[in-house]
Parts: sequence; C-alpha cells; structure tokens
Amino acid sequence: MSDKDEDLPEEATGRRSRKGNKPRVLPSTPEEVDALVRRQKRNLRKAWAEGYLTAVTAMLRPGDLAVDCGANMGVVTERLAATGADVIAFEPDPFAFKTLEQKFGNLPNVTLVNAAVGVGTGTVRLMRADNFGDNPEGASVKSTILDGGRRIDAENSVEVPLIDFPSWVQQQIKARGEVAFVKMDIEGAELDILEKMHAEQGFVNLRCLVAETHERKFKDLRDRYKALREAVAEGYAPGKVNLDWI
Repeated sequence: MSDKDEDLPEEATGRRSRKGNKPRVLPSTPEEVDALVRRQKRNLRKAWAEGYLTAVTAMLRPGDLAVDCGANMGVVTERLAATGADVIAFEPDPFAFKTLEQKFGNLPNVTLVNAAVGVGTGTVRLMRADNFGDNPEGASVKSTILDGGRRIDAENSVEVPLIDFPSWVQQQIKARGEVAFVKMDIEGAELDILEKMHAEQGFVNLRCLVAETHERKFKDLRDRYKALREAVAEGYAPGKVNLDWI
C-alpha cells in the first residue's frame, strides 16, 4: 500500500478483500472520493515516470551528462549511472549524502555534490521533517531550503552550501553543448530555478528535464506554480520539459 492509501479507510479503496471475494465498499464521502482521485492520479504519474526514465536510460550514452537534483538515496542516480553517462548528483542532506557516498563513491562516472541547488550562491538553511529523528532515511526526502513547508521542523536544520543551478547549467552547456537529462525533486526550491531558467531560455539546450513540483506543500506559491505550468506547456513539449515527476 502506498503512503497515499493512508488517506482512505480500507473499506473505501474499492479493492477486494485478501480473505474473500466480497468487494469492499467504494468511497462515498467527498473526502474519500477526493483522496481516491488523488491516489489514482499519483499512480498514473508514477507509471508515466517509470516508463519515461526507462526511455531516458535507453538513449543515454557515455559522454552524455545526466543530472540528479535531490538524489536522496540514489534510486535514480543508480539507473543513470548504469548507462555509462556522466552523472552529477546533488544532495544537500548530510545523512542522505553518506548513503550516496557508500553506493557511488567508487564509480568513475558519478560525481557527488553535497550541496543544495537554487538561485544564488553561498550557504542556506536546510530544514528537516518533524519525524526525521524517528526515521531519518524515510524523512530525509522531505528536507527543504524553503520556509513554510508542511510537517517541517525549522528548528532541526543544518547549514549547507548553495549552488546557483541556472548558472551552473549554462556552464555545462558551454562546455558540452547540451545537458542530456535533468531530474529535479528538491522540495519546493524548484520554483525559483524553473522560473529563472524559463525566463532565460535555459531549457533550450537541455535534451529533457523532469521536475516534481510542490504546490500542495506551499499554498502561498500556488499562483506562481500555475503560471509556470502554463508558460512551460505553451513553450515546450511534455517530453522535453515535464513538471509532473513523482
């Protein structure tokens, strides 16, 4: 059962019981229906993302550059590295970064960067989830540099380096001609980056980019997310710039 299933009582999932053939009761309240719709949409995005990543890894070759922003425990980094492409993985959380070092520290085509990506340079406060102490591996995926996120304990934070990602991408393009693939899952920090890249035509020399957006976690930013989605959809095919990564 996914974490999204927790939004629904068992009788509202519409699944058959493991102990018999009697169907469970379908959702009946607006809240249960809404939760079911959200879960189904997420399942579709997950299936799309898995297929998309399979296609991406099929086209990557040694000498290509693939970038994993928010690498966390390295699930995507591992698949990218197996292609032989050059992989640069950014992960700001020191706990998660140790796992990346254990997994990929000896791979010559993987470069690990213990830093947050954003707009600007210097240092920034990385805030962790309120359950980080109980489950650091599971909770580290929620670590964010953006204030106001749900279930974030601002008191539990660490200072980390910040890299200006739009500028960094342009440096890579200048050196290589293009960046083959960018995956971005950085808990809200994607908004500033994507807005700037769009304004500066920064997607043109990317073969493809996928990002998970976090408007549900940052309600005050929803209008900006909506405007970004509309602008990206108007300017680029979904196979080149897609904001529905899981």
